Amino acid sequence: MLKFLKNLLLLTLLLTVVGSFAIYRYYFHDVLKYEKQIYSELQSVGLEQYTPLLLGLMMQETKGKGTDPMQASESLGLAKDSIKSSSKSIQQGVIHFADVYQYGKKQGVDLETIIQSYNMGISYIDFVKGHGGKHSVPLAKSYSLSMVDTNPELYTCNNDKENFRYPYCYGDFTYSDKVLKKTKYFELYEALKHREA
Repeated sequence: MLKFLKNLLLLTLLLTVVGSFAIYRYYFHDVLKYEKQIYSELQSVGLEQYTPLLLGLMMQETKGKGTDPMQASESLGLAKDSIKSSSKSIQQGVIHFADVYQYGKKQGVDLETIIQSYNMGISYIDFVKGHGGKHSVPLAKSYSLSMVDTNPELYTCNNDKENFRYPYCYGDFTYSDKVLKKTKYFELYEALKHREA
């Protein structure tokens, strides 16, 4: 009887793992189809260990949809969605991430600041360095307001006071937290994938 219960428990655990794996593949399918390219692009700049992070970043940006899944157009100074090739979007997204990563490391800021600067721009790193070197939501809000003050006609949240970002209408002050939460899903996916292999 004990052996039967043990086998039943193992079977239940195996089905849970397989089921979780299938759910993850379905929910994250549009992002996971870019996993190999993201890994390859990151490998070319020596940052391949950040593949789950960039998958989480893409999930936050577009859920893997559209022609600019990394929302990388603006990092080139172009209008949103100007890049019309997912491959070029990933190349540019990785270049942008590598730039903010290397600059952030040089300035001695934390990874959360680096992630947040993907959204708010590289000058966010200097702002955080001047305020202790560690990202926080209050710091991101403060930076956002300072940028809104430079161009209040542009950064308006479409005058929607119900928008969660209002009046912090430059960037998303919760970006880093959201990306890191999504990254955990991709890290779990990787662990499940290796267990299946």
